[in-house]
Amino acid sequence: MSKWHKTSCVCCAQNCGLEVLVEDNQIIKVKPDKDNPRSEGYVCRKGWSISHYQHHADRLEYPLKRVGSNFERISWDQAIDEIASKLRQLIDTHGPKSLAYMGGGGQGCHFEAAFAVRLLRALGSQYHYNALAQELTGMFWVQGRVLGRQYLLPIPDHDNTDMLVAWGWNGWMSHQMPQARRALKKISNDPDKLLVVIDPRRTETARLADIHLPIRPGTDALLTKAMISIILDEGLQQTQFIKEHCSGFQEILPWFKNFDAKKAVEVCELSFDDVAKVSRLFATRKSSMHPDLGVFMNRHSTVTSYLQAILLGICGRIGVSGGVVTPGHLMPLGSHSDERSPKTWRTVTSDFPAIMGTFPPNVMPEEILSENPERLRAVIVSGSNPLRSYADTTRYEEAFSRLDLLVTIEVAMTETARLSHYVLPAKSAYEKWDATFFAWNFPEIYFQMRSPAIAASGEQLEESEIDTRLAEKLGLLPDIPQELYVAAQTSRGEFAMALLNFIQAKPNAAKVLPFIVGKTLGPALGSMNKAALWGLLQTAPADFRANAARAGFDPGLEMGEEIFDKLMESPQGLWIGQSDPDNLKGLKTADQKVNLYIPELSDWVNEITPEIELRELELSPDYSFILMAGRHIDENANTIMRDPSWNTGRSKACVLAIHPDDAAGMQLSDGDQVRITTKAGSEIIEIKIEDACRRGQVVLPHGFGLVFQNESRGINVNRLTAADHRDRLAATPLHRYVPCRVEKVG
Repeated sequence: MSKWHKTSCVCCAQNCGLEVLVEDNQIIKVKPDKDNPRSEGYVCRKGWSISHYQHHADRLEYPLKRVGSNFERISWDQAIDEIASKLRQLIDTHGPKSLAYMGGGGQGCHFEAAFAVRLLRALGSQYHYNALAQELTGMFWVQGRVLGRQYLLPIPDHDNTDMLVAWGWNGWMSHQMPQARRALKKISNDPDKLLVVIDPRRTETARLADIHLPIRPGTDALLTKAMISIILDEGLQQTQFIKEHCSGFQEILPWFKNFDAKKAVEVCELSFDDVAKVSRLFATRKSSMHPDLGVFMNRHSTVTSYLQAILLGICGRIGVSGGVVTPGHLMPLGSHSDERSPKTWRTVTSDFPAIMGTFPPNVMPEEILSENPERLRAVIVSGSNPLRSYADTTRYEEAFSRLDLLVTIEVAMTETARLSHYVLPAKSAYEKWDATFFAWNFPEIYFQMRSPAIAASGEQLEESEIDTRLAEKLGLLPDIPQELYVAAQTSRGEFAMALLNFIQAKPNAAKVLPFIVGKTLGPALGSMNKAALWGLLQTAPADFRANAARAGFDPGLEMGEEIFDKLMESPQGLWIGQSDPDNLKGLKTADQKVNLYIPELSDWVNEITPEIELRELELSPDYSFILMAGRHIDENANTIMRDPSWNTGRSKACVLAIHPDDAAGMQLSDGDQVRITTKAGSEIIEIKIEDACRRGQVVLPHGFGLVFQNESRGINVNRLTAADHRDRLAATPLHRYVPCRVEKVG
């Protein structure tokens, strides 16, 4: 018998609502969920294709142990016993800095992180590596200084803006905002609004734009500084906003005084008149900005984010309607980890601090390969595939082969799983209760708790249960009284009272609370993740409770129960909060103002001059092209879609795009094979000639080179990216600016 089930897509951070038709425990049809209040029936082809994520031949069903060059099926008890024993021995011998966790739930399953991070902390380690630190931590660090907390992620108020600047963001393909194509079309088609794109390529989004600035690759910091200089020189800054809501304005003025904006724009290879026009419009209109990987994975990543924060601040575009706003959330994506605090760890060898509670994947190989006695020796990877997702695959392979213990918790036999000592099968996004904590709406706060659409076909477990079993075997949990189990089976009200009494009697138990709630309430609710949601709602902070009350929930003691029940009744998700419309009240800086001056970045900002940049941008004869490593297209979905059949019937996707003039100069035609070489490696690939490309830049998509049923399709772009080609402060990879050589083959 078939049945429609409400759920959501897990292929990107927008998690659009879906309905899936299930028959004989198989997803046989997919359609967009028109009842989903956030996506409202919107979905891209990746959502339509999620059955390929769920059903394929490389799904993991049983715990596996590497024996020689092969894997053998083992029981869960054996897996947990052996992994716990090896972890305990390594930590007792080498200390907690020898252990790292890499994961965080990816694009669709974030509850596992709450358990995994608690397990890591209980074992004494702070080394949590994840994808946020692959892309966004430079920007997070800046917001920590400017807004007061690293987790305050500003987003454009696209519903109310009348000028959206898409900077290094091809939203038509990468999405990164709710209903991206609808929203971009709406702005593009409105004669009273402006869409401005700053990107080297004439992207799909640029084709919709009113103005496209085809910036020279790698000059985003220089252009931002020029725009600030133009605005200040012409007196277009919003003096009243600066006076009332900003600090540090006088300190930053010398950086822009006598700055040669015309020369800077010339180095950016843009028209000064066009840049001046955009600067004036941005300063005088209800403008907003959406930067993305073209900024965050480019030269001067962190300082570009800082200069863009200054630009927004002096134009009065922070925390106001139509500008950039910080959305509310049930739980932030990470913690504020100020590197100035002695409590914040740094990596042993590369000396990078945690930002947003996470460490950069770019440095993990050298942390493993180091000769330091405190080097990394054990890594637990969950819902992550560093051998395809992170820079320098070759270096990662070398490092992971040296580990004393590599454990991978996954839904499929990934490239990372193949190198592991133990592979533990996790339930997929459609076999368990789970959710995400991405916040991309304002003022509404959205949440959806997905329920299982199908049953697991093997011995897969929720990641939270795997972590709980490990924590218990490692002796990290206190003795749990039988009364808690009994109360959990009786009612959630009685359980809440029993849990409170237990924590009061044993305060240290609060450090491992997710495990306790999972073990006791989890069986009663049928899911540890579901139990964790209940616990989260009972302990939600005051800011969220105020937002929930603003959305109509009872502000009393039963608020958590009310929201939990409502979520269980709303499989399509619902608005669980409403942020204070006065967004500036959410600033967490000491003076409650936007802090424009970051002294640690003063020298870096002063390095951004036309003269220095012109010299630094000069390419060597050996590497005369710039590779944009990681292009978003309709045919890639990070590494989550492993079965290539989801692209059957579509044109070949993993090709190197090149400008016609560059192709002609090398006597290349469409479909020819070329060798592309970088500092990290070399690959042979087919080319595609595209007018949209910029001269001197070649473009390669990510998410290919996956080994499915022992066959690899396409090339892995991270074979071409070096781990040490990274931002100096956050260590994010500079994937949008990789010097390379392109040569015809044959």
